[in-house]
Amino acid sequence: MNPYCDLSPSLRIPRMLIGLWQIADIERKKGTLDPTEAAAYMRPYVENGLYAFDMADHYGSSEIITGTFKNNYTGSEQVKLFTKWVPEPGKTSRDIVRAAVEKALERMKQSSIDLMQFHAWHYPDPSYLDALYFLNELREEGLIEHLGLTNFDAAHLRIVASSGIKVVSNQVSHSVIDRRANHKLREVCEAYDIKLLAYGTLAGGFLSDKWLRQPEPQAEALSTWSQMKYKRFIDAAGGWSVFQEVLEALHTVAQKHQSSIASVASRFVLENPAVGAIIVGARLGERSHIEEHKNCLALELDENDIQGIQEAQSKLSPIPGDCGDEYRKPPFLTASGDLSHHVEAIPAVFEPVSKGPNHQKVYSNTVWEGFAGYCRAVRKGNTIHVSGTTATHESAQIGMNDAAAQTHYIIDKIEASLNALGGSLNDVVRTRIFVNELKDWEAVARAHGERFYGIDPANTLVEARLVGEGYLVEIEAEAILDA
Repeated sequence: MNPYCDLSPSLRIPRMLIGLWQIADIERKKGTLDPTEAAAYMRPYVENGLYAFDMADHYGSSEIITGTFKNNYTGSEQVKLFTKWVPEPGKTSRDIVRAAVEKALERMKQSSIDLMQFHAWHYPDPSYLDALYFLNELREEGLIEHLGLTNFDAAHLRIVASSGIKVVSNQVSHSVIDRRANHKLREVCEAYDIKLLAYGTLAGGFLSDKWLRQPEPQAEALSTWSQMKYKRFIDAAGGWSVFQEVLEALHTVAQKHQSSIASVASRFVLENPAVGAIIVGARLGERSHIEEHKNCLALELDENDIQGIQEAQSKLSPIPGDCGDEYRKPPFLTASGDLSHHVEAIPAVFEPVSKGPNHQKVYSNTVWEGFAGYCRAVRKGNTIHVSGTTATHESAQIGMNDAAAQTHYIIDKIEASLNALGGSLNDVVRTRIFVNELKDWEAVARAHGERFYGIDPANTLVEARLVGEGYLVEIEAEAILDA
């Protein structure tokens, strides 16, 4: 296996990144770490070829510690610092985005960020695209070297990649028990030359020899945020008994290679060709596991190894939804089981305008609405009618030449309109789809099928010449709310 991956011609990374999310957990218990003392524990990683570190604005003082290290390390040009910006949900601006980037630069004492990764909370709000366009401007300005995403699902990675925003990576949960990144997300990555950075490969430490043939832990015995989070993943995947079968399969492979369950579990994730690197957590000053990390990257799994692990995987239940859904919809597979320690509330995308008793409208402020004299959606009584909607965000066209991306964006916009008027996609009883060219019908239909799976409204799809160059699809919808 090649020990390196090129995220871009100018960014080569080791296949294992050192994640510093546990700094927040350490500081929660012990107080803020001394940056100089903590930085000293980073040196052995770099000296052993693990020179890329992953952090975030909310990982305690991780940005300060890593910046301290890079600024005082002899081979500082080799060290790569990747961080994340996880903004509050809602509207944004150039000033807000610039302030976030400058704050990270100040904390790290750097002139540019090697990789800035962005997280979005609520896809029906297109503000996430505004933030990414502004981040892309800062990349062109030189404050950011490369732009990435974190916890984006396949549909919205497609929207971003097809809308003129160059991203090189998407960081997602991916492990032996969480196989979501092996499907639709992998297809989008291959289509747009994007690599996955996989975290959670050890499921908070549960995928290790320590838990083999052990009784199921009680909730009160879980000591870290990671353990609390990934125990929910294990439960969602079928529970402790079937999880033990997976551990046994990993143990068999580990014994064959004189390795460990943790090394085999992490190495197995790299079998997904869309994965550029795995991310393993470090507790600076406590333990480094460097020799085990090197063993992991040196492992060569054969067909029998892979088949044995896949047979055990087949007994698992799929983790619900797509990548990142654990932060956006029930069941929330977070440490607390909800979003209470992440965000306070999700602001409304559109504000309804009252037009009389039981009569409301919403406007999305596209140029078309004002020009042609119509609203985005209208509610009369318990019925909502959504106008024909294209992939338009203010004056920008979203999705360029990707019909599936345009469809997903349109359905997001329909969802935001319904939400503003008291409804949801679950209330939709009829959709009408107009494709500009019949060759796009299948991509559009499949995207519609993904978003309306289980809702199954009445639907019509026809070829029709659309107004506006570049628009591949237009959709209208009707919803009826329960009395």
